[in-house]
Amino acid sequence: MDGYDIIGDIHGSGYKLRVRLKELGYRHDAWTNAYRHADRTAIFVGDLIDRGPAQREVLEIVKAMVDSGSAQIVMGNHEFNALAYAIPDDLNPGEHLRKHSAKNKIQHEAFLSQLTKAEQAHYLSWFRTMPLWLDLGGLRVVHACWHKPSMRIIEEYLEGPSFSTFEQLALAARKPRGEERSPIYEAVEKLLKGPEMDLTSYGIPGFKDKDGFERTHARIRWWKHDVSSVRDLAEIPRDAVDEEGNNYLEAHGHGLEQDLNPADANCLYNDQTPVFYGHYWRADEPVEHEDWTSRTACVDFSAVKGGTLVAYRWDGEREIDRSHYHPHGANLVSREPSA
Repeated sequence: MDGYDIIGDIHGSGYKLRVRLKELGYRHDAWTNAYRHADRTAIFVGDLIDRGPAQREVLEIVKAMVDSGSAQIVMGNHEFNALAYAIPDDLNPGEHLRKHSAKNKIQHEAFLSQLTKAEQAHYLSWFRTMPLWLDLGGLRVVHACWHKPSMRIIEEYLEGPSFSTFEQLALAARKPRGEERSPIYEAVEKLLKGPEMDLTSYGIPGFKDKDGFERTHARIRWWKHDVSSVRDLAEIPRDAVDEEGNNYLEAHGHGLEQDLNPADANCLYNDQTPVFYGHYWRADEPVEHEDWTSRTACVDFSAVKGGTLVAYRWDGEREIDRSHYHPHGANLVSREPSA
């Protein structure tokens, strides 16, 4: 194979997936029932499910590609959450590893409603085999954060980058009661959901996210360099609001200029190998230092929320090349339907 096409979070956007694969030169092979390219391999960064209208179609396409060898995949937090939502918690009778709360039911509604019970079980069994990261020598892929200390912990517990037993999955997914969290739980959280910083420790209030849920912890921009302030490191959406409905970044700008606690900056990526990731709901065009750096590139551009299903075409380069994002052009916002 001559190169890899790293494809962003799909979230049930079947139409966009088919369009993008065809644009990238993948053709449906009737013999294997999979899309394939003559000399390239696709890599999916996870989050195939939830939200969008074509859950079954997306899963059928991607699994066929992975099974036939025309694609690889890493687990996303939505696949991990779906597993935890489905598995009873044997230490807490009547509960599941992921609580069946109103918030969680809303998040999983599309997956649960569009697939039969048998189909859900089929794909959940596949989810469990997905690796948490890929290191292919010249490039690396992870869903949310490349963090070596967490990977070492996971390898110690799992003896590799994948779950092989339900006991391992339970250990990683069971939300701790109280303040103390297990090392494997924390490690999986970092890789699949990204490291976070506590805004309240800086005397700054929380903000409301895109779904209206209040967050006191902000995701850390682990891909950035030369950071010194809370504003530099905290990933806060531009349209986030505080509890009074004011734009968060404007209302709390002074507090965001504080110097960082050193512990909050220990997840920064300093290796030379390019790493690709999804998860962060970017928008518009890929902006240097925000969406990509010389060694890191995000490929999640909110496909299911009016954005574009983005791919990065890697051809062996040692540094990220902005022109390798697909589709090309100054603005990636698409009017394509999500179906």
